[in-house]
Amino acid sequence: MFALPSIAQSGLQAAQARLGSSAHNIANMQTDGFKRETVTAQAAPQGGVVVSISQAAQAGPDVTQDVVDQMSAKHAFMANVQVLKTADKMMGSLLDVKA
Repeated sequence: MFALPSIAQSGLQAAQARLGSSAHNIANMQTDGFKRETVTAQAAPQGGVVVSISQAAQAGPDVTQDVVDQMSAKHAFMANVQVLKTADKMMGSLLDVKA
């Protein structure tokens, strides 16, 4: 049960990386020769996710994908905050039972 906050925190960090990369891509899409940043998330063995940021192979914007990434990051933030709230509530209930 104590792993829940750290798993949710890694999810929040992954969402932050996705949001930051998409904002970076949108801000620089008019720059000549700019290559988009892409974020890849993988499950970590101990739980949670690990992200890596890389450059796209070819130059050019993909505004549609960046907007989708921003919306996805928003939903990931909301889901992970809900996990933190639920873990906190569960811990409070457990302490009430033990007391």
